[in-house]
Amino acid sequence: MSSKKRPVNTICVHAGNIKDDKYGGATSPLYMSTAYDYRGEGTNLYPRYFNTPNQVALAQKIAALENCEAGLIFGSGMAAISAVFMAFLKTGDHVILQRAIYGGTSHFVDAEFTNLGIQFSFVEHINSVTLKEHLQENTKMVYIETPSNPLLEVVDMTMVSAFAKANSLTSVIDNTFASPINQNPADYGIDIIIHSATKYLGGHSDICAGTVSSSQQHMDHIWKTAKNYGGSLSDQTVWLLERSIKTLGLRVEKQTKNAKKLARFLEKLPDVKKVNYPGLKSHPDHKIAKAQMHGYGGMMSFEFEESIDHHSFLEELGVIKVALSLAGVESTILAPTETSHSLLTKQQREEQGIADQLLRFSVGIEEISTLIDDIEQAMKKSRKIVK
Repeated sequence: MSSKKRPVNTICVHAGNIKDDKYGGATSPLYMSTAYDYRGEGTNLYPRYFNTPNQVALAQKIAALENCEAGLIFGSGMAAISAVFMAFLKTGDHVILQRAIYGGTSHFVDAEFTNLGIQFSFVEHINSVTLKEHLQENTKMVYIETPSNPLLEVVDMTMVSAFAKANSLTSVIDNTFASPINQNPADYGIDIIIHSATKYLGGHSDICAGTVSSSQQHMDHIWKTAKNYGGSLSDQTVWLLERSIKTLGLRVEKQTKNAKKLARFLEKLPDVKKVNYPGLKSHPDHKIAKAQMHGYGGMMSFEFEESIDHHSFLEELGVIKVALSLAGVESTILAPTETSHSLLTKQQREEQGIADQLLRFSVGIEEISTLIDDIEQAMKKSRKIVK
């Protein structure tokens, strides 16, 4: 891993670009072919091998953003996650996972690992004590997500990295909520960094993709498995994603500023029971977040008191869109119990603190006054009448 990193917006715009030698265009050319001449030097080019020109160029940009040696681009976040799991885990192995992770990841572990004979332990709160408690002789990996979905739990990456290295484990993080703008796990010793590029990297709610960044040694290992599962991304979408990342720094900076102001606003409302945002001093992991994040991100969640009908609140919103996914330029909101974590049982959600009144809020780039006005009018219309 290199300790030097260019300014982030310079990386977003210029890293991994393909030079247009023929016409001198300012943007990378798009190579749509799935059939290339196999003669001559170099590896045979084929989309499933992740080695076509646009795939390679974008992987270089992602790696540069995460301060890593290598990257791979996948067809979805889950394609990236499953490829990493399958590359490093086999029958008889054990993995330690943070309990508060994306519901799709939890479901994958529950549904697939048992069939594959891979043992796993979900840990409620990742710290040095709980990691030691769950360490087994056959443990091979520790997997975290910080900030987590949807409660924005923050995990000490330096501690996790040190524990992993001391016990010869591979450390893996889902860095989607932070984005490379607000957090760079490789700088804290984390081995493998995953993103659902559908979110902040794409940023416009129109691309489905995933990324993995790591050392070249780890990436070579991942590639051997990934090419067998066929989770590659079309070059046209790769090109669109590369274009979107050019504004990543600008978008995330604005979203982060908006989110911090909205978190403070929501925290003061009597109808709001709790606000989960690592930028608030009231957040239990605020000190950890302050130490390892460049900014606190554009994601938050908040739980209404029973005085608000959250279904009615969602119906009354005008500017903020009720929608799946997150991290687009537009503000979106959803109920995790009905979407991202609906695959979990009610008991599993309750164990994680995911209540029915909890809403996950992805803050966009709109004017802050517009977002506050929308929230206030929707709350007013959805307040329950006490008889």
